[in-house]
Amino acid sequence: AGTPYYVAPEVLNQSYNEKCDIWSAGVIMYIMLVGFPPFNGRSDDEILSAVKKGKLKFPSKYWKKHSKEAKDLISQMLVLNPDERISASEALEHPWMVTNTEETIPDEEVANVYYSLKRYKVYQKLQQAALCYIVTHMDTQEDIDGINS
Repeated sequence: AGTPYYVAPEVLNQSYNEKCDIWSAGVIMYIMLVGFPPFNGRSDDEILSAVKKGKLKFPSKYWKKHSKEAKDLISQMLVLNPDERISASEALEHPWMVTNTEETIPDEEVANVYYSLKRYKVYQKLQQAALCYIVTHMDTQEDIDGINS
């Protein structure tokens, strides 16, 4: 099924087409702009549950510096029903895409994307470190098996 953060809901049902890639690209765009994924959880199961619900939020604390067009494109890319989701050709013609591919992107925006990606990488490393700590402090195989179930 892929990485839980990026997997499209229809992939979980094993019935999908090229629109699942639009979903994944929308997740990547969201992460690039704010540094964290649109659907989150404390475990893979929680993340997948959030993906299946597809309730997209744009917390103003993080999104106030981004355009309405950026949010609109992501909203259209992360539509739960793949039949209603924007196509690749439609996404390429979206006003946000047209504006941001015709102009040189200001250094400040490039820096913001860089720091958002860096923050996301740190988040992933922190999650991995926490899991390693938990596993190394387990006493028995039974404890480890309890996590896997």
